[in-house]
Amino acid sequence: MSDLDVSKDFKAITLAPFGPIGIISHTSNKDFVQRVSDDLSIRRKRRSLRPDNVFANTPGYYRENYVFDSELIRFQTGEGKFSIGESARGHDIFVITDVLSHNLEIELTDGSHVISPDDQYMDLLRILSTLKGKAKRVNVIMPFVYEGRREKLDSHRESYDCADMLKKLYELGVSNLIVFDPHDERIANAVPLMSIEMPRCQFKMTSTLLNKFGSLRLDKESTLVVSPDETGVSRAIFYASNLNLPLSLFYRKYTGKPGQNGRIFEYLGEDVTGMDILLIDDMINSGNTMFRTAEQLKAAGAKDIYCLAPFALFTNGLEEFDKKYKEGVFKCVCTTNLIYAPEELQSREWYLAADMVPYMGRIIDALNVDESVYDLINSTTRLQDLKSQMRIDELFEDDNILNETN
Repeated sequence: MSDLDVSKDFKAITLAPFGPIGIISHTSNKDFVQRVSDDLSIRRKRRSLRPDNVFANTPGYYRENYVFDSELIRFQTGEGKFSIGESARGHDIFVITDVLSHNLEIELTDGSHVISPDDQYMDLLRILSTLKGKAKRVNVIMPFVYEGRREKLDSHRESYDCADMLKKLYELGVSNLIVFDPHDERIANAVPLMSIEMPRCQFKMTSTLLNKFGSLRLDKESTLVVSPDETGVSRAIFYASNLNLPLSLFYRKYTGKPGQNGRIFEYLGEDVTGMDILLIDDMINSGNTMFRTAEQLKAAGAKDIYCLAPFALFTNGLEEFDKKYKEGVFKCVCTTNLIYAPEELQSREWYLAADMVPYMGRIIDALNVDESVYDLINSTTRLQDLKSQMRIDELFEDDNILNETN
């Protein structure tokens, strides 16, 4: 089953577009945005050729390029401005932003400066303020949520930046916010009147992993799902339940002794001897959590360890990952291409990226005609279909082996 074939009963040509689509690229990964536009163009062109499509001649329905001409300008003081080269009046605008993009440097009065997530956020506000009152509707696609990794305040004397960010987007007229696999879905409570869609990446990462490693068998006798700590167990439960695999986890045990803030991580679950491991997390930051978990599993007799996380930041560089890979600590790190990945990362043998371009193009296409995107953003059905297809393939393989034996 195709990962895009999720609305079988829906006829895409029966709903009128909200307005002509315009895409604004606020990301250093402009190639990704252009590929999204190309995918959308192919999709719309194919649909416009259908004789029963009454909206084929609607202005802006099909364009060869949906990306708007725009520019973010920085001054030596660090200040900036945004300018758009064409009219957004009456358009359904989709701003694709990558707040974690860190490959752009600017020269300031006191030297070079790497554009930070805070700078990216301020640039996003500049874009939205330019569009406010002009575009017919403004949608923001922010794969990694700015300041969204904290699910609670440790103290009432701390800032809650994620909630403030969401409120600011709403004030600037954002109608739809699309974020992928957020750390905590409760962030939506900060802006109850703004539509927030939260697509999952699990299906695409799983299918990408299986296409790369054909020997990986998703059955109870061969593979185990593991969460590196108890805070991320809900994400691991999703994989385990939909793939019908056993689940284990590590939990914090506080000892009161020096080292690791007085805590150790204890394993709770199935025997890992000879088992392949799907190590599930929401993001890989420095990699220390992944290394700690993988090394303990390897010491317990695990076979190959596949690390799956929608986002990998590699804040401490790639050298330690190269070292651990050579030592056999893990087999693969699978993430999405929703955020910027430098060329040196893409060339690593242990790195695998799930291509989310068709998925994002499909989401934009659906939102533009106000199609229900529930089935589209939910990986449950597609993961279960993938699992059922694998079982059929396994039966055929078993039959072939049996016939060869006879």
